[in-house]
Amino acid sequence: MRRRFEGDRLLVATHNRGKLEEMADLFRDRGVAVSGAADHGLVEPQETETTFVGNARIKAHAAALATGLPALSDDSGIEIDGLDGAPGVHTADWAETPGGRDFVKAMTRAWNELEARKATEPRRAAFCCTLVLAWPDGHDEVFEGRMPGRIVWPMRGDLGHGYDPIFQPDGHDLTFGEMDRWEKNRISHRGRAFAKLIEGCFGG
Repeated sequence: MRRRFEGDRLLVATHNRGKLEEMADLFRDRGVAVSGAADHGLVEPQETETTFVGNARIKAHAAALATGLPALSDDSGIEIDGLDGAPGVHTADWAETPGGRDFVKAMTRAWNELEARKATEPRRAAFCCTLVLAWPDGHDEVFEGRMPGRIVWPMRGDLGHGYDPIFQPDGHDLTFGEMDRWEKNRISHRGRAFAKLIEGCFGG
């Protein structure tokens, strides 16, 4: 039996303003006030696990314990079949540079590695999202969403973030990088996980 969310305040355990805005939009009609990790002066915990759910749990529980609020965290990434599921949990790590994250670099690396392996077309991939809703007493609920698609090249579109410009979701002609942000938010891996969260903890 899932635990119901009964409060009116929710902390989204992220310092990413874009991700926070997307989450806040998803909760807009639910009477829930959403705040982010930066609003509470929280530091980002070390993500030391090797799975999306493990890292999401680290972030959600750290935030709930620090603030006394229910905390929702998201760990997500792209798994590329031709790279044996990489970059996976290292999706953001591939973009790290001394000057900050460079996702053009990360996307270029992904494509170059596919080329080096002579990966067959279509080059299948999936965006994955794990949401963890944690309470200050240590309880949590886990929800997962997945959006299958393919890797395309060259990059298309300057909307979205991360690897969006090289990912074309199944059933669509546009890449995530070409889609309206809010439309993408409704159909994405995160949107799918969020639908399960709402059904499980917010009464649908």
